[in-house]
Amino acid sequence: MATFSFDVVSEYDKAEMNNVYAQTEKEITGRYDFKGTPAAIEWSGDKKGFKITGANEWQIDAVLDIVRKKLATREISSKVMDLSKDIHESNLKATKEVPFVEGLDQEKAKKITKLLKEQFPKVKTQIQGDTVRVTSGSKDDLQSVMNAIRSADFDFVTNFTNYR
Repeated sequence: MATFSFDVVSEYDKAEMNNVYAQTEKEITGRYDFKGTPAAIEWSGDKKGFKITGANEWQIDAVLDIVRKKLATREISSKVMDLSKDIHESNLKATKEVPFVEGLDQEKAKKITKLLKEQFPKVKTQIQGDTVRVTSGSKDDLQSVMNAIRSADFDFVTNFTNYR
């Protein structure tokens, strides 16, 4: 009997994030309420996140709303952004680092496997580093698993790769 499998991963499309960045930057320069203010968005690190600058917390929230809208239009979940870092204010300027969340750590992988073991006892799961391999003898079971993972409200992004 043939076995079918796929991997559950947590990653984002870097090309799409580049587009989100460019569109956000364009909207910031074009908005009237941002004229003459330090409102800006930059890449932080090796394109592993955004550095958002504004005059105050309100302006940073406005830029984050723009980013969320651009993510939504490109069908990327806003869960890809880690908004837990604090806003730093100095010299009439506020900045916020927003790194991207990528990869499944052990805790996240265990959440996925627990969900699948409860709902689909016939399906086998195996944690392999930062991926979870899901195996079954039926393609229909795997489709049901994908739908269950999509509908589960995890606090991280889930994607599917390596269909076999």
